[in-house]
Amino acid sequence: MGANDMTQFDVIIIGGGVSGACIARELSKTKAKICLVEKENDVACGSSKANSGIVHAGYDPQPGTLMAKLNVRGTKLYPELSKKLNFEYKNCGSLVVAFDESGLKTVKTLYERGEKNGVPEMKVLTEEELRKIEPKIGPEAKGALYAKTAGVVNPYQATWAFAESAVINGATFLRNTTVHSITKKEDGTFDVKCGNDIINAKYVVNAAGLHADAISKMAGARSFEIKQRRGEYLLFDNEIGSYAQHVIFQTPTALGKGVLVTQTVDGNLLVGPSADDQDGDKLDYTGTTRKSQDEVYAKSALSIPSIPKAFLINSFSGIRAIAMEENGKGVNDFIIEEDAEVKHFINVAGICSPGLSAAPAIGEYVVQLLNKAGLEAQFDAEGAVIPRSDFKDEREGIPNFKLASLDQKHALIKKNPLFGQIICRCETITEAEIVAAIKSPLGARDLDGVKRRTRAGMGRCQGGFCMPRVTEIISRETGIPMTSVTKFGGTSFVLESEK
Repeated sequence: MGANDMTQFDVIIIGGGVSGACIARELSKTKAKICLVEKENDVACGSSKANSGIVHAGYDPQPGTLMAKLNVRGTKLYPELSKKLNFEYKNCGSLVVAFDESGLKTVKTLYERGEKNGVPEMKVLTEEELRKIEPKIGPEAKGALYAKTAGVVNPYQATWAFAESAVINGATFLRNTTVHSITKKEDGTFDVKCGNDIINAKYVVNAAGLHADAISKMAGARSFEIKQRRGEYLLFDNEIGSYAQHVIFQTPTALGKGVLVTQTVDGNLLVGPSADDQDGDKLDYTGTTRKSQDEVYAKSALSIPSIPKAFLINSFSGIRAIAMEENGKGVNDFIIEEDAEVKHFINVAGICSPGLSAAPAIGEYVVQLLNKAGLEAQFDAEGAVIPRSDFKDEREGIPNFKLASLDQKHALIKKNPLFGQIICRCETITEAEIVAAIKSPLGARDLDGVKRRTRAGMGRCQGGFCMPRVTEIISRETGIPMTSVTKFGGTSFVLESEK
């Protein structure tokens, strides 16, 4: 749908990352007419696609901050949301491991901070207790903070689920739609110019991630800078996923939580990230460097020694959005507020870690701000929107053939023979799952979109065998030539010729 097909909305949300998706879903519980605008070909194409996938317990943020409040609330919401919306989440708990006396003091400080933030079910473990639950922990480990409520999630699958739930409930999603200007009109509404189209709305929510500073400036709202912090990761085959039973952090440094080792929701072992501050203009972060990769691997050995490099299947990098004041001083909290000067314009900026954890609560909080600004909504005792009567609270999702029992597999194939066609051999992904990912209410339009929704291409061969077949299926199901199929939208074409 083009922007000029439906130009009048109550709320426009700029940015299809996890924060924008959660805001859209929470708003879709109201009667408001919503538009979610994303400049890329899909949701979760920025910071939301390349991160650790950790749902933090909430002991890290400073007490009294929005980070602390929304982290603890968001983490509490994830288990139920994952069931309702059919995305992968595992409540495995986290460990902050101390390797010396200074680290033990940090563990105690984090425990006390967690208590102030209202984090439940924490415990300071002795070295003996730690080694019982993490047998492969490094020899220098002295103890740890254990937080039971922490977990891991598939971040892009979750973002898709939140955004698709909003679409199912009436929200409009505009992909490949870049915002060029925002004008506040005399009647108090906003004209948002996207290419040659203008979308009008009573309220604008800026959830543009790495570009939130530019969007705020367009609207004449609060001035701040988004500084990029680049991080690189190593992804290992699921054959060694059991090396870590929990999310294992090292005691944090000034640049963040250090190098972590964790099992992903899909059973792989993930190590990282590095922490490299970026200067100057927005830089490309899609590649990796030998220096950072070697550094991440070396640091991880303190937590889990001798992770076999032979099982390394991929490396990637991502960017965290760090909010800075004009004077160069860090904001040290999320910026989530109605602008003091530009009324009805809500900034949701600087959503770095624990942004993924806080996202469902960010959705609630932003609707509360919009309600104070005049948007009609009702809330329960915990601050969640009371849904309209026809709101669809659950999302069917795609059946997971790989995890199904033998009887369930037979039933799926009987219902749809395409479940009997294995396309991705590494991850046992069927043609039926790929077709469902394309045909869903917020369907994939490129190879990366299919990959994020189904894991086709995420196995040991990294798409070497299945990519041609997935390209063919996208072409068939969307009615475009195979030469028009892209990897991630734009001009990232997969084929030059079909011959």
